[in-house]
Amino acid sequence: MYTSGYVNRKSLAPATATVGQPQHSTTGLISEVLYREDQPMMTQLLLLPLLQQLGQQDRWQLWLTPQQKLSRQWVQASGLPLSKVMQVSQMLPGATLESMIRALRTGNYSVVIGWVAEELSEEDQRLLASAAEEGNAMGFVMRPVRATSQPTRQFSGLKIHSNLYH
Repeated sequence: MYTSGYVNRKSLAPATATVGQPQHSTTGLISEVLYREDQPMMTQLLLLPLLQQLGQQDRWQLWLTPQQKLSRQWVQASGLPLSKVMQVSQMLPGATLESMIRALRTGNYSVVIGWVAEELSEEDQRLLASAAEEGNAMGFVMRPVRATSQPTRQFSGLKIHSNLYH
């Protein structure tokens, strides 16, 4: 998996913890995940454990998908909390980044996952990182790597397997 991460951190963990309350340090993380369509199992191997852990929080997971609809069967079989997974599909390509920024900023989501076709500009990276910090959330920008733009050194990639959608 090739990722380019943008991390902002503030350590504001409480000095004492109350039993039964989850501890959340104030952390925002944005990571760009480049994936290749011919490597379908990478997402399940690399991202699912993190998404399962984030699913234990009492916040939502937001999936901003371009055209496909998540399969309820896949969500349940993957150990993700169906009652905490929200999806917005059929988004206009230019609306994904703005929607990610707005969703990250709210603090209602533990993670926001969005599919973007183009490389992020420095300004987009800065806005996403700032929004993730403000909302104490994680964001994954999923971007396909085109065969013509493959570097000479091959990176591992991630792909959301086609059986995730119906």
